[in-house]
Amino acid sequence: MVADIEGEPAPPKQPRPVLRLITIVGIALSLFQLYAAGVQPLGLFFQRPIHLGFILVLSFLIHPVFGPDRPRGTLGWLIDGMLILCGVLVGFWVPWNIDIIANAIFPRQIDVIVGIVTTLVVLEAGRRAVGLVMTLIGAAFIAYAFAGSNGELPWLADWMPGIMNHRGYSLDRLSSQMTLGAEGIFGIPLGVAATFIFVFVLFGAFLEVTGAGKFFIDLAYAATGRQRGGPAKAAVIASAGMGSISGSAIANVVTTGAFTIPLMKRLGYRPAQAGGIEAAASTGGQIMPPLMGAGAFLMSEFTQVPYVHIVLVSIFPAFLYFGAVYLLVHIAAVKQGMKGMTSAELPDVRTVLVGGWHFLLPIVALVWLLVVGYSPMRVGFFAIMAVVFAAVVRALWDFARNSPSLSGFVDLCRRGAALTLDALELGARNAVPVSVACAVAGVIVGVVGLTGLGLKFSSMMIAFSGGNLVLALILVMIASLILGMGLPVTAAYIVLIILVGPALTEEFGIPVLIAHLVVFWYSQDSNVTPPVALAGFAGAAVAGSKPMETSFQAWKFAKGLYLVPLFMVFNESIILGGPLPLVLWNGAIAILAIVASAAAIEGFLWAQMPLWQRALTLLGVIALFWPDLGVEVAGTGLLGLLLGMNYIKGRRLSATEKAMSSAPAS
Repeated sequence: MVADIEGEPAPPKQPRPVLRLITIVGIALSLFQLYAAGVQPLGLFFQRPIHLGFILVLSFLIHPVFGPDRPRGTLGWLIDGMLILCGVLVGFWVPWNIDIIANAIFPRQIDVIVGIVTTLVVLEAGRRAVGLVMTLIGAAFIAYAFAGSNGELPWLADWMPGIMNHRGYSLDRLSSQMTLGAEGIFGIPLGVAATFIFVFVLFGAFLEVTGAGKFFIDLAYAATGRQRGGPAKAAVIASAGMGSISGSAIANVVTTGAFTIPLMKRLGYRPAQAGGIEAAASTGGQIMPPLMGAGAFLMSEFTQVPYVHIVLVSIFPAFLYFGAVYLLVHIAAVKQGMKGMTSAELPDVRTVLVGGWHFLLPIVALVWLLVVGYSPMRVGFFAIMAVVFAAVVRALWDFARNSPSLSGFVDLCRRGAALTLDALELGARNAVPVSVACAVAGVIVGVVGLTGLGLKFSSMMIAFSGGNLVLALILVMIASLILGMGLPVTAAYIVLIILVGPALTEEFGIPVLIAHLVVFWYSQDSNVTPPVALAGFAGAAVAGSKPMETSFQAWKFAKGLYLVPLFMVFNESIILGGPLPLVLWNGAIAILAIVASAAAIEGFLWAQMPLWQRALTLLGVIALFWPDLGVEVAGTGLLGLLLGMNYIKGRRLSATEKAMSSAPAS
């Protein structure tokens, strides 16, 4: 489920006829998307409006006007009924009138009116499916477009700094920008949501209903459970496996965390620690190839870099992130003297694989199809077919082994059909938030393109940072945190890259792909950075701990989220490649930097580190990030010396403990 809208509430209780209508519309949307992905690709102004029409109808059905806790009533149905009809109009209008719209010299008044209606219903859907903040940001950008001597709200220009001023635009001009071209609502964000993202949302839904989630969790436990802090390490591995598929850190926390957090607490982790570890690991799922939430698809469209290339260059940074979390978990377990779980408490690897090996086939098929060069949308389609095929073959195999009968076969077919319909509906439901967010992001993209706001924002950023790259990156981090308070990860990434991307690439010289990766990584920080820490709050709810304490633990365990992007900027070869010795060198010092920073944070690696060693270790880590080979070599030598001293100290303590334990009692 690649819908990465954080904190989406559970679907409200609704009358049975409404639930059935949601099911019908959801299944119809999923079938339409499968048709477009695998049978007959559709043009831009067919695929995107029809997709948006379905999404708007679902949004207004799933989210009542007065909120989930109040019945709609007559007034609510009058409002929602009109909005549902508007959603149908949005999906129907542009495809039906595409020839007239394409050949018109000036937009017709009726097209302008439909554009206004489309923009308004998209903003209202954003309020319901994503949150009020998203709608307010979209409305603020619209107001900005109107602010100017030629705009609808000329007086607003008096309230803006001089650099932000522009001539202003009329309602007709803005409406045309929003819906009669590919630079507004029907632009790149919605295009990606209506193609790549949806089909992988559906892929995740099929995996979920067939039981793949439990398989991956059991496999992680079987692999790591016997080690110190085994459940915490299993949480890291399971979240890496499921996070990229689910695309939501919140969803990861509440699903994998339901298994891992209680076991971590039982093993000896404090509740806040357990919740923080799960939040940090779940957040990492968003940067984990091959799917990376929705980010890889959007990044490919924005940068025009092939999707498979983005996936390949993201493997090592993701490895660094999860390696840092894993190491911090291990250090915490060793410091607290934890032991692993017993064999009796853990599933057997062979048993787990025998019961769920077929879940690996769709993943293998997905990766293989990407590598050989299929388009992401076609890859998603065939991956879904692979899930269905694997599930059917496994079900028939089990049926044949267990006294087959005609009635049993009928029941098997009914169950298979029911699971398929459940997956089709679940995929459509999960796609609503991210598609609505991308539609509202299209409003923002349209205004930025119309007014030139991106270049103005870049000028402001350069002024505030004084041309210093580190300060500029800190500003990006702060901006991403503020945006993350009210926006999901995908929306925060889109807004931020539109505003700061030009400055990072043109003024500070950061390569385009690295700039996008940095912004995308930093867009995750609202999941783990107090005072927001949405994933941390979810972890606290599952762990029964204090939200802020859990959030600080998540922030500590997710340090790689801040360090790895900096390393990308100052050591470009780990992303862009280069001479093999340079790539190997930068890869080695990146691993050393992660290990050393974990030791400095915890004050422990093989043994306790005194304060002076921790301070020198931090200086050595900073040296590894310095864009100068001599400084990097000096930092490597310093860290090698400090970590070597810690290793020797740990060996001596271990030898002493063994000697004391083997000595006869007096």
